[in-house]
Amino acid sequence: MMQETFFRNLLDSLYEGVYTVNHERVLTYWNKEAERLSGYSAEEVLGRSCSENILRHVDENGVELCVKGCPLEATMKDGLQREAEVFLHHKEGYRVPVRVRSVPLLDESGEIMGAVEIFSNNTTKAQAMEIIEKLRSEALIDPLTGLGNRRFADQNLEKLLQSANDRDAPFGLLFVDIDHFKQVNDTWGHCVGDRVLTMVAKTLAYGVRPLDVACRWGGEEFIVLVPGVDRQGLIAVAERLRILVENSWIEDEGKKIAVTASFGGTISLQGDTNETIVGRADAMMYLSKECGRNCLRIDEEQ
Repeated sequence: MMQETFFRNLLDSLYEGVYTVNHERVLTYWNKEAERLSGYSAEEVLGRSCSENILRHVDENGVELCVKGCPLEATMKDGLQREAEVFLHHKEGYRVPVRVRSVPLLDESGEIMGAVEIFSNNTTKAQAMEIIEKLRSEALIDPLTGLGNRRFADQNLEKLLQSANDRDAPFGLLFVDIDHFKQVNDTWGHCVGDRVLTMVAKTLAYGVRPLDVACRWGGEEFIVLVPGVDRQGLIAVAERLRILVENSWIEDEGKKIAVTASFGGTISLQGDTNETIVGRADAMMYLSKECGRNCLRIDEEQ
C-alpha cells in the first residue's frame, strides 16, 4: 500500500497527463496533470470508458480516433508503443493540441491487461495562446474569450500590411463567423452562448500555426492572420480550423451543444488597407453562408 501511494504521488507530480485503462478501455487512473490539461477531475472520469465524450481525440483532419485509429486500442492489441499528435476535447469544449504516447500494461504472465497513455501540451502549437496571455495587461485582450481584441487585430494587421507592401511579403487573412449563433443564445441563454464563444475562440487559437494570430473581431466574428502562405496554404489552415470547430462541443445539463462556422479568406494585395483586405475576406465569408454554412471560400489570386 505504501509503494502504491508512492507511485501515485510520483505520477501526480509529473508535468504530463497520465491515465490508465483496463482491457475494456475503462479508465482506472487519472493523474493531476491530466485533470489540468483536460479540465476533467478524476472523480468525473474514473470508471468510465475513455471514449465517453471525455477526451475524444481527433487528428487535424477531424478523424475521431476513438472510432477509427485509436493508438491506445492498437497498443492493447499488439503490445507496441505508439506516438501521435492529436487534439483532445477539453471539458469546456475547445480543442487542445497534445502529443500522446501509448504503452501496454502487462500482467505477471506477460499478457496485455490494459494500457497507459501519457499526454502533454504540444507547445509548438500552443505558443499563440502563451503570447496572448502576456498581452492581457495591455488592454489588447478580449475579456470573454482571452483572444486578442479588435484593437490587437488592427495593430497586427497594420504591421503585416506594411511588410507586405514594403517587402513584397503577402499574407493570408481569414474571417470566421459562427453559424446560427443567435439560435444558441435564444435556445440556451447568453451564459451558454458565452461558453460557446469561448470554446470556438480557444479552438481557433490552439488550432493555428505558431506564428498565426486569432483575434475576436466582434460579436461571434473572428479573424485569423496567417503570414507566409499562398492561396493553397491558406485553404489548408482554414479547413483544419473549420474541422476542429465542427468537432468541438460543450455540455449543459447533460445535453451536447455544438456549432459550426463559416470561413472566408483572402491573400493580401499591394496597396491593401485594413478595410480592403478585411472587406474581401468578409465578402468570402458571406459566400460561405450562402453556400450552406460550415464551409470556406477563398477568393481567387489576382
